[in-house]
Amino acid sequence: MRFMTIHSPGKTVPPHRAGVRGGGPVVAGLLAAGLVFAAACSSSAPEQAPAAAGAGVTAFEGAQIIVGDGSAPIENATILVRDSRIEQVGPSGQVQVPEGATRVNLAGKTVMPGILDAHVHLRSQSRDTLVEDLERRAYYGVVAAVSMGQDQGDIPYQVRTESMTAPNMARFETAGRGLTAPEPGRTEVPFWVTTPDEARAAVQDNAKRKVDIIKLWVDDRDNKYKKLTPELYGAAIEEAHKNGIRVTAHIYELTDAKGLLKAGLDAFAHGVRDRDIDEEFVKMWQARPQVILVPNLPNRGVAMDLSWVSDTVQPGQLEKLQAAAAKDDPEAQKLFGIQARNLAKLHAAGIKIAMGTDGNTPYGPHIEMADMVATGMPAHDVIVAATRNSAEVMGLTDLGTIAAGKSADFIVLDANPIDDITNTRRINAVYIRGTAVDRAGLRARFMAAKPTT
Repeated sequence: MRFMTIHSPGKTVPPHRAGVRGGGPVVAGLLAAGLVFAAACSSSAPEQAPAAAGAGVTAFEGAQIIVGDGSAPIENATILVRDSRIEQVGPSGQVQVPEGATRVNLAGKTVMPGILDAHVHLRSQSRDTLVEDLERRAYYGVVAAVSMGQDQGDIPYQVRTESMTAPNMARFETAGRGLTAPEPGRTEVPFWVTTPDEARAAVQDNAKRKVDIIKLWVDDRDNKYKKLTPELYGAAIEEAHKNGIRVTAHIYELTDAKGLLKAGLDAFAHGVRDRDIDEEFVKMWQARPQVILVPNLPNRGVAMDLSWVSDTVQPGQLEKLQAAAAKDDPEAQKLFGIQARNLAKLHAAGIKIAMGTDGNTPYGPHIEMADMVATGMPAHDVIVAATRNSAEVMGLTDLGTIAAGKSADFIVLDANPIDDITNTRRINAVYIRGTAVDRAGLRARFMAAKPTT
């Protein structure tokens, strides 16, 4: 709470007179008359003294700052945060810290923007599970996530509003109910559409709920089902754009990716997975540079150490996860190889890349970023993908970079992730809207919770 000094508009009574006792009736009368006169002459409320320049300001000093836009890191920098917003960022010698500001020494640390996961599927059936999923993401420096097409009912929209201000949880976005051709035996949450009119009606239903993006599935699931045709997904894209909503698509085959580009798609929720992409596809994409790729790379198929998640994963569950991740998988390596080559080719062609994990693994972005580096993307470019570019996919203009006017959402790291992308896992602190996430409290709660099966 801040306290302000209120000044009387009249002449201040000297301290040695204000407390005088036994001044007699004459003095008392004069004082009373003066108070009446002052009240009569004052027609406005008492003025407030200007707040101290540093009130509500925190200066984070001495860290190396990765801005998130691809520019060179700022060495020995200061981030000036007023309330929940970044007011200024730059070399410490160029940032004037106002008197009274709170100062946080980050010497020897690296600061990067908060991570955004542009493709998740969270437990949205109940408020408690959805909030927990968002809290677990905040613990790992993920400050926003968009759930892609399997959310129904009111709870996702209620939590979306709550996440804008609630502490210790990532911001939540939703694609509501996605659109797919009928898939009996799979989830029935998405709209099953078979005609252009049904596709348009599904988009309109989502638009009424003010979804953040429209999700399409264009996939026959290994020839098990019919998939959305160009006529159907074309109608959905057209209707979405009429309503000012962007569209992303789950795809598998190169032919469908080409068709969706022609139809005006805004983003891909997966890369091409059935084959290596050709030059025609690259040129088609370069002609529409605003389209963004969220690769969602598959399991790399190499042994992986998960000891770094022991803070939040209970021992029994971690043991199972580690056993599954402890050996190489040649078949998985082949599938990863196709997508790795495609991502490398698109990145080299200048296509804008974002980051998503397609699931419900809170720490998944840190694995995904390492996988992206394994395809040949420089670590600095991967950081841009997971911050600024993912914010663009999600339409969150106040997140993604450490810059004046942005929300103060950032991660304090003990080592530089440009040197080694796995350093994104070495989290010292996470800030959302200028306030530190209570990682110790969250960690204690996660580890004390009843194990899930």
